[in-house]
Amino acid sequence: MKHIGENVVRIEAEALRALADRIAGPMAKAFNQAVELLYGCGGRVVVTGMGKSGIIARKIAATLSSTGTPALFMHPVEAVHGDLGMVVRGDVVVALSASGETEEILRLLATLKRLQVPLIAFTCDELGGNSAGKNARATQTSTLAAAADVALDCSVAKEACSLGLAPTASTTTMLALGDALAMALAEKRGFQEEDFANLHPGGKLGKRLARVESLMHTGEAVPRVTPKTKMPDVIYEMSRKKLGVTAVVEGERLVGVISDGDLRRLLEKRGKDALDLTAAQCMTKNPKTIAAQEFAASALALMEEKKITSLAVVDGKGKLHGIVHLHDLWGTEMM
Repeated sequence: MKHIGENVVRIEAEALRALADRIAGPMAKAFNQAVELLYGCGGRVVVTGMGKSGIIARKIAATLSSTGTPALFMHPVEAVHGDLGMVVRGDVVVALSASGETEEILRLLATLKRLQVPLIAFTCDELGGNSAGKNARATQTSTLAAAADVALDCSVAKEACSLGLAPTASTTTMLALGDALAMALAEKRGFQEEDFANLHPGGKLGKRLARVESLMHTGEAVPRVTPKTKMPDVIYEMSRKKLGVTAVVEGERLVGVISDGDLRRLLEKRGKDALDLTAAQCMTKNPKTIAAQEFAASALALMEEKKITSLAVVDGKGKLHGIVHLHDLWGTEMM
């Protein structure tokens, strides 16, 4: 049985290699035209497919949406019973059909043409020159490919199914082609890590890409004293706010911090005389700080590098906005 599994993977890998060669060669023009069409879309990308191709279409729509291209999946059967109303002028439709003759999808063509909605087709036609639109129609064989503004070739030498019936290698190439378009679009849009974080606020990815501002303590939860505050009151403030540190501020500007470690070292050195000192005499000047817009991962890295458990959060003018503690990062799954 292991040989069957191995052969399936090898057949699908070969199909992907052939797809990559087409994108780099004869299908390059069509692929680039598809990217430009999607990039210029003023509405949404509507992805549709039936059966196994429909499952792939759902994934492609999800990948596009999560990488900066608004997209949705439209079931072709539901579409002819009312859901086609979700497609409006300004959208782009991406239709997946291995045969290019899927009846449920062909029913949509008249409406798409009436709405003047551009159509990108993924089919398993061997499209010869792999050009886009009218220039390629002499070599396009399926109805869907012939009707498309851009037709992309997902053809495979054979399916990985021993009977040659179950969609396997063909759906793998469709999935990879969808990923290729999505990543090319993301690159063209200048999609950055922070954009990804904004679109993934939940789950492990969202936690790992959380911003300091979403985790820091703010307002009354922030321990703060003035430079003239006596040490007994400093200790009280630190104990009351339970962050193991207090900010020392003049007005709203951070001028120093006092941590539990600073207190221990001070008591070891000065004994009870330390209680007669002020915050200004005991604080660490020019402490390590971070901006609210930085990633939580950056805060963690700085804490680990400096062997500290808290960071003051300030703006470009040194105004104190909050404090982020090591404990606040435990739930981010970075640790």
